[in-house]
Amino acid sequence: MDPLPKNIVRTMCPMNCHPTLCGMLAEVEDGKLIKVNGDKDNPDSQGFLCVRGQASQEIFDNSKRILHPLIRDQRGEDTWRRASWNEALDLIVRNMEKVGHEAVAICPGHGTAANNFGLMFNVQLMQRFANLYGCQFLSGVMVCWGLGGFGLALTGTMETNTKEDMAENAEMIVMWGANIASQPNTARHLVAVKKRGAKIVSIDVRRTETTAQSDDVFLIRPGTDTALALALMHVIINENLYDGDFVTEHTSGFEELSDHIRDFTPAWAAKITGIDANRIEALARQYAATGPAMILLGGSSMIKGSNTWHAARAIACLPALTGNFGVAGGGFGPRHGGAGHGRGSGNIMAFDQRLPGNYVADQMSEITDAICDGRIRVLLMMGSNMLSSYADSGRLADGIDGTDLVVSFDLFMNETARRFADIILPATAWLEELGCKATNTHLYLMEPALTPAGEARPMHDVLIGLAERLGVESFYPWASQEELIDAVLDHPSTGPATVASLRASGGIGRLKVPDVAYPTHQYQTPSGKVEFFSSRAEQIGLPSLPVYDDRSDLSYPLALCHGRTLTQFNSFYDQGQALPTLAARNPAPKLWIALEDAATRGIENGGAIRLHNQRGEFEAEAYVTGQVPQGVIWIQHGWVGLNQLTSGEAVLPEGALNLLPFTVGQAAFEAMVEVMSV
Repeated sequence: MDPLPKNIVRTMCPMNCHPTLCGMLAEVEDGKLIKVNGDKDNPDSQGFLCVRGQASQEIFDNSKRILHPLIRDQRGEDTWRRASWNEALDLIVRNMEKVGHEAVAICPGHGTAANNFGLMFNVQLMQRFANLYGCQFLSGVMVCWGLGGFGLALTGTMETNTKEDMAENAEMIVMWGANIASQPNTARHLVAVKKRGAKIVSIDVRRTETTAQSDDVFLIRPGTDTALALALMHVIINENLYDGDFVTEHTSGFEELSDHIRDFTPAWAAKITGIDANRIEALARQYAATGPAMILLGGSSMIKGSNTWHAARAIACLPALTGNFGVAGGGFGPRHGGAGHGRGSGNIMAFDQRLPGNYVADQMSEITDAICDGRIRVLLMMGSNMLSSYADSGRLADGIDGTDLVVSFDLFMNETARRFADIILPATAWLEELGCKATNTHLYLMEPALTPAGEARPMHDVLIGLAERLGVESFYPWASQEELIDAVLDHPSTGPATVASLRASGGIGRLKVPDVAYPTHQYQTPSGKVEFFSSRAEQIGLPSLPVYDDRSDLSYPLALCHGRTLTQFNSFYDQGQALPTLAARNPAPKLWIALEDAATRGIENGGAIRLHNQRGEFEAEAYVTGQVPQGVIWIQHGWVGLNQLTSGEAVLPEGALNLLPFTVGQAAFEAMVEVMSV
């Protein structure tokens, strides 16, 4: 690798997450960022940089950037005064001490991972602080992929093959709820698959950008994915299309599964899913006959519904039945919340030192209850925007308004901060501090290149300041940020690497992990096999086998679905509105609605519309299209107010929250609504 010019810094894009992490070269002159380009030497992205990455340079010299600590003496008024860091931290600590540690909650957001995704040392630091101080920690996993992870983990199949393996070896790709157009670094590998002549199938609630690359598209009714998976299993088992050797050697509960799926015929599933029974049969036969076949399971948009953990669990049975786990080009492909075999990092979270206390369960509904009933009095939002990321946001807003103190640590204002924050703390951006990211195959050092803007500070400085004032002496035992990163890198999958070793290799290191998940067929279950039948689920009152849980709400006629796109990524940077390029692409919420549904309601393309149900309402612009089926509407997620329409109902019983190390209780994010012209 040729050395870079002195004014060029190798880094990573701050506006993405797994499995799409793209390399960047930042050109800096006289202490200012001039431009960013894709890094051709980055083995993951190979020079690619999408519109989000290009827009990231607009973080700097941005008039909306928070540059100084701010205090608001009267919540509800848009009047802020500049404060010193000492005044702000002292005020925070006084309130924390006043309410007691159990009434304090720290809430991480995606923004805290911009400089360390894949290693998550900022989140680890927040968890460490919570453990040593004894406050609540509101896991960010419940906002994203937690439910899908729970379903997969019951079968023992959390791990994924790499995107490189997909590109080289898969003969069939099933894109199940996965719109990887929002993950362009992965999308280019799908193009490579297509050029090889492999079969690509999409299963989704709408025609996405990804479906344009597909040979076959199945538009499914929202929330019915489990029914489709059960019917596919019915065909594969009844027609003896399964891999008998793999099933015998590497799975448990096959006899129970065979009996269980007897009535789940394609005809039964057709009535539920809206997909023709003959097409279901053909898909099952093709998937079973094509080897190797890989499934790309959707991320947060796929697995945030009330019954989608059932879907993830049922879908995980398909590669097990067909012998596609542990082989090149098979199993599960790269997805959000997935990691390669053996990949990990050092643990600095100090769980063994967790102070005893009355801690709120890792359940979104329970957290909302705790805020509403006064058990949480001080809320530390670290790169988070709770009103955009939590379900039942109307009720949550009422609860937050009743707290004693709300603190927002971020680059820009967001809706939760505007409405309820009492203290705003300015955060450093990528390029203003040392960082390190990990993909499924590589490590990337992210060197600082710019002086922090204004009085912005990195997260570890903020937490150190709080810990010192609170007497949490053991919180930060490292002499520098380099030592902290070295501690997180201290894992067999990294080498272990260090900051120094990464610098010596040009900022890039190869992880010591295979491209294929489960190469030894050791699965993360009590039996060590893929478990169709789960005694763990049975013990806590959940179904022992995958089931279709029909939670359809007939009170309103339209199923609201939402997800991310290339140009809007969660609620980053005030829903992208702080960055001119992204704001121009998404100036306002746009709702996809079918031609038939629009016609019966007198809705015209581009017209103003209102979504409403028993919980609230939301206004948007109508996009009348044939890309969504009748009865389904779709919108980019993250818009403020959208989650007022979602129920926030608990999905998992509390007993499930301790079943697996990462288990969290996500809430129900889907909603049934009506739409009318404004």
